[in-house]
Amino acid sequence: MKLKIRLTFVAADAVCLLISFFVPYLLRYNRLTMGDFFRLPFVLPELWLPDLALYSLIYLFWGVLFLVRMHHYGLFSPTPHLPYLDEIFQVLKAALFSAVLSAGAVFFFQVKIYSRLVFVANFAAGVVLVTLWRSAKKSVVRRAVRDGKDNRKVLIAGAGRVGRLLAGEIGSNPYLGLEVAGFLDDHRTGEVDSLPVLGKWADLEAVVRRHFINEVLISNPSDRFSVSRVIKDCQRMGVGVRLVPNLISLTTEEVEAGFIGRVPLLGYHRHRPHASELALKRAFDFIVASFLLIILSPLLAAIALLIKLDSRGPVLYVSDRCGKDGRVFKFLKFRSMVAGADKLLSRLKDRDETDGPIFKMRRDPRVTRVGRWLRRFSLDELPQLVNVVKGDMSLVGPRPPTPEEVKKYAYWQLRRLEIRPGITCIWQVKGRSDVSFRRWMKYDLFYIENWSFWLDLKIIFQTIGAVISGRGAY
Repeated sequence: MKLKIRLTFVAADAVCLLISFFVPYLLRYNRLTMGDFFRLPFVLPELWLPDLALYSLIYLFWGVLFLVRMHHYGLFSPTPHLPYLDEIFQVLKAALFSAVLSAGAVFFFQVKIYSRLVFVANFAAGVVLVTLWRSAKKSVVRRAVRDGKDNRKVLIAGAGRVGRLLAGEIGSNPYLGLEVAGFLDDHRTGEVDSLPVLGKWADLEAVVRRHFINEVLISNPSDRFSVSRVIKDCQRMGVGVRLVPNLISLTTEEVEAGFIGRVPLLGYHRHRPHASELALKRAFDFIVASFLLIILSPLLAAIALLIKLDSRGPVLYVSDRCGKDGRVFKFLKFRSMVAGADKLLSRLKDRDETDGPIFKMRRDPRVTRVGRWLRRFSLDELPQLVNVVKGDMSLVGPRPPTPEEVKKYAYWQLRRLEIRPGITCIWQVKGRSDVSFRRWMKYDLFYIENWSFWLDLKIIFQTIGAVISGRGAY
């Protein structure tokens, strides 16, 4: 069944690529109407098809590369495991990879008949068509899974922190097609996070048979004897079993599987971006920030005027912030509070609504009328584009802390200063000011360890939605 689904996905992608390749080619050399495409088999003999064999050979090479790269990214899996935006970026990466190699082949073999306009149209049409059909497919599959079709019932062995986290992730992602029946735990009874504890580890077989469990997820593998027994029992009963690595808490590490002889190993090592990746990030930041400053200049001028008309004081709020490696720089924002707001902070300390060294308050009396509107849509952050152009900041990265906040950091939190701070980051698309300080720190460290150019693009697109919704902004 899974093979049939994979082949269906490959066939659908191939059809999309076939259309995206040959339609621009036909339009380039013929004047076709929409009706002509519906009558294509009858119109085809009358069309001008110059160098069709050569074009077809290039398209075959390009299409195979595209599909092979899609397979490499796991996009033919029958399980809808990727969020929409992640799958779109994977498609885009596969398209770029195959297009670059195809363009290199065209240049190397001096295929001078190939139209550059057709090449760009082929690439754009391929990305759009493959993305559209896959988004439609994902929507249908997720709706079916959400309605309970072919869902797998799972049992979580261990109701500790990791087990609860696992249950929460399954509950938050219904498209995974998993339904948590409950927990097994030797030290807890009753309910844990609204899910029942169905028995102890020794009750595994009875619980599996009574609740028709399809898969067991082991969240606490520290007891080697219990884990070994659970795996053997699951194999005997024909039930799937998966294991959470014991070092899941090491979010600042990258996991790599391997073997020494026949012994399986999990390796953990720090992820460090290559110098070329950092150069790409810096170039992207500079170009995009410069472009935005130019096109948004009328809006910036209008905001400055509104601030001056609303309250006394400077247009910009300038403060010292810590950047990469703790270097202090002048941080720019549109002023959203009354002049001298910093001096009034001591009176409000007892009304702090955060759990860390930063100060946040929903109804801060220091915020001006215009300032509240600016914060609602994050327009007060726009002057930081100047910081990005200067190289003090990046478009995406941990928010820059003040020197006073850094002094209160725990040792592990100092890793936030390993890269340039940014205008936006993961925590801002996860709830902005509604996110706790500790979770905010963990989001930042996750970003540092898993950084990629594609992750930056994903965060930028998600930030647009978060800003429009205004969730967590105050």
